[in-house]
Amino acid sequence: MSEITFTRLKRNCKKDMSDKKKLRLAILGDCATQHLATAIRGYGVEEELWFEVFDADYNQIDAQLLDPQSEFFQFDPQFALIYMCSEKLYHSFYETEDKAGFADAVYQKIRSYWELINSHGAVNIIQFTFVEADDRIFGNYAAKTQASFLYQVKKLNYLLMNGAQEVKNAFLMDLNYITAQYGREKVYDDKLYYIAKMPLSTGILPEVAKQVTDIVKAVSGRIIKCVVTDLDNTLWGGVIGDDGLEGIQIGELGLGHAFEEFQMWLKGLKSRGIILAVCSKNNEDTAKEPFLKHPEMVLRMDDFSMFVANWEDKASNIRYIQETLNIGMDSIVFLDDNAFERNQVKSMIPDITVPELPEDPAMYLSYLKGLNLFETASWSEADKDRTKQYQSEIKRTEQRRQYQNYDEYLQSLGMVAVAKPFDPFQYPRIAQLTQRSNQFNLRTVRYTEAEIEKLAEDDHFLTLYFMLKDQFGDHGLISVAILEKQDEETLFMHNWLMSCRVLKRGMEEFIINKVMETARENGYKRVIGEYIQTPKNAMVKDIYGKLGFREAGGGLFVADVDTFVQNKTFIKTEE
Repeated sequence: MSEITFTRLKRNCKKDMSDKKKLRLAILGDCATQHLATAIRGYGVEEELWFEVFDADYNQIDAQLLDPQSEFFQFDPQFALIYMCSEKLYHSFYETEDKAGFADAVYQKIRSYWELINSHGAVNIIQFTFVEADDRIFGNYAAKTQASFLYQVKKLNYLLMNGAQEVKNAFLMDLNYITAQYGREKVYDDKLYYIAKMPLSTGILPEVAKQVTDIVKAVSGRIIKCVVTDLDNTLWGGVIGDDGLEGIQIGELGLGHAFEEFQMWLKGLKSRGIILAVCSKNNEDTAKEPFLKHPEMVLRMDDFSMFVANWEDKASNIRYIQETLNIGMDSIVFLDDNAFERNQVKSMIPDITVPELPEDPAMYLSYLKGLNLFETASWSEADKDRTKQYQSEIKRTEQRRQYQNYDEYLQSLGMVAVAKPFDPFQYPRIAQLTQRSNQFNLRTVRYTEAEIEKLAEDDHFLTLYFMLKDQFGDHGLISVAILEKQDEETLFMHNWLMSCRVLKRGMEEFIINKVMETARENGYKRVIGEYIQTPKNAMVKDIYGKLGFREAGGGLFVADVDTFVQNKTFIKTEE
């Protein structure tokens, strides 16, 4: 549980956050939500987020959503949080005659709420799940009969999970998980509910606020992309250089099962798309030996995008990893059992996340799970290939060293690109790219899958996604350009973003060439681009000028279709 207290969060609400970007969050509940609203605002301060919160009056969900002129819609939220508590749900269940159909009826009501919200524009919905409470009327038989409250709540949560897959801008905050993790006696305050209709205890509010904030961060593009891990006493027990291959603890030996489970968890993160890298003070051959020869190791060499083992300081090695992978330092987590190494890295690299691992390795996994460092707003099957993509990138870097002429190097790659309008198969990956890309992102607009689908079907927009491959492998979907029809002659670059993995390969030139071709084919005379500065996208502030656009003031750039000169690129279009 978070060490941050509700008292601290209340104090945070008094701090000036006007220098931060404002996020509008509306809270709707069938119970009193004042304390919850305070906790979320206060936790936002902890994460340097300025939440402007509209907290609707008690039990006003229907009143707010059925009235198009309500305070909720006037507020025009970016995020809408719906908290329907299990206590009120039980009252409804107790009064209904059709208990077997209860979950379906409640689910349809919630879906109608989502539809009402979506009918008024692009809003990210955060729906609390229901705590799977049991009134013990049936005892253990409750899990077997549709007539029990427990059965219906479990079914309702299942319906919500399926529904959130269909409604792409709906995200579930799993209150049931929090209750299972910390126990009902810590999560709920029965007396507070009976007196003030506030079910959640003030002690659990910081944790609930953290989970909500984690979802907002993920949707807004603040996500962890990489785990850099130490080896000795982190991935296995003991010191490989001293104990030898047979002496390290993994699998059956000593605390080996704890390290085995830890490695399994990291492998699961890798399958989800998190990059794994090693940073160890060790001889490289010695450090690699367990991954190559130990039969009980879960992780193997091909699970890591980078493997750095030497006797340099770890901060320098982490910077090398970060620069090679070309990701932000604030998207990296560093895991090390040694407090000295952790403190050194934190002091030298303030932006990196360095968890304070427990002294007992058996507690590593439960501790890290509790931090919820890897919240995400989307996932696609393509994420499984991310490690291979980074491994291929390192091979490209090695080949580049063989050429003194950069153009010759680019030609040697044999690059082929695909440019297509958005299609349903790519919606998840497109949305994910908008949420992950920070550096090469001209306007830094984030989109959910639902918003991508709307753009693709909107006649006011032309959409393009780009894929790239070469002799070393397939980069996958690496760029998105969204063109808005301003008038009969003008297209506006509503957004253009690209993965930094393919920077300076000629892909920028290829994309702009294709954008101008698209404009010409559709009868437009000019294309307008815009650069909106953020703390992370300074690298692209001059990109339009370099690619043939002229500056028009106010961050705008213009290119005329008839006079535009195609940029040089060695990338061919896949037929």
